[in-house]
Amino acid sequence: MSISLVAGLGNPGREYEHTRHNLGWVVLDAVAQKHGLAWKQAVQFEAKVARWDHAPGRTRWLVKPQTFMNESGRAVGAMARFYKIAPEAIAAVYDDLTIDLGLLKVTVTGSAGGHNGVESLLEHVGDGFVRYRIGTGPKQPPQMELTDFVLGSFTPEQHTLLSQKIDHYVEGLELLLARGAEAAMNQLNRRDPK
Repeated sequence: MSISLVAGLGNPGREYEHTRHNLGWVVLDAVAQKHGLAWKQAVQFEAKVARWDHAPGRTRWLVKPQTFMNESGRAVGAMARFYKIAPEAIAAVYDDLTIDLGLLKVTVTGSAGGHNGVESLLEHVGDGFVRYRIGTGPKQPPQMELTDFVLGSFTPEQHTLLSQKIDHYVEGLELLLARGAEAAMNQLNRRDPK
């Protein structure tokens, strides 16, 4: 089943703009910019959405929930119900501190792993959606509170690394959308992506 809804997870508001938790939005913004897509406020879904007509008669939606991370599923679920999109046709793009910074992983099952946005998606959408997980780990220092880490900003060095990786993240997402989860997993889940 091809993916027709791509949800980037993040928090609205300027104070969250450059935090680790908003990496999903950063990647979706880069995709929208590359393909000339415009974001519009969709009040009925509590989200910003961009319509992507990627082939004749084929529409894909990019979504940035404006509900705050813990309620991401509310916005995505409302949109999925409205457009009759099955969980298998949804991809969630989000930060994952269990994966090293600079790496990515594509999975289709599993727990929320302590990620409140994914927890909310499981609650409102159900399981089966594709997870496009972008590494922000490891948590440094290890004793730091989880909330402080995910809502913290990247260091200048990390920011430089991410700037170098953004094209890789966008291309990986395009691969997932073009060829499906299995092809994306085979190519992107290697430790040393070429």
